[in-house]
Amino acid sequence: MSVKVYGIKNCNTMKKAFDFLQEKGVDFEFIDYKKQKPTAELLQGFLEKTELNKLVNKQGTTFRKMSDVQKVALEDQNSAIPILIENSSMIKRPVIVYSDGSITLGFDPAEFASKIA
Repeated sequence: MSVKVYGIKNCNTMKKAFDFLQEKGVDFEFIDYKKQKPTAELLQGFLEKTELNKLVNKQGTTFRKMSDVQKVALEDQNSAIPILIENSSMIKRPVIVYSDGSITLGFDPAEFASKIA
């Protein structure tokens, strides 16, 4: 099985996901948001499979530093996508796209294992 992993390389959660996938022998392609900004089409594709409030990482410093107006804009898909493109560290990490087209958000070993079994 081969999967696509989206995120930021220097993230502890990403490192856990990489280690898990390597340990399980899963081939993966890593797309680093810092080297290749997410596109509107990519984010819309994610949002066809998950909810906006699950895709937006509200725990990080980037979100906490945003103005109240920006935070409200992140509640609507049309206004959130441009913000997420420019602030990709606010996208939940990792986003993993499996060969069947399904996705998972964040690092959940049990969920990963069920998807790659």
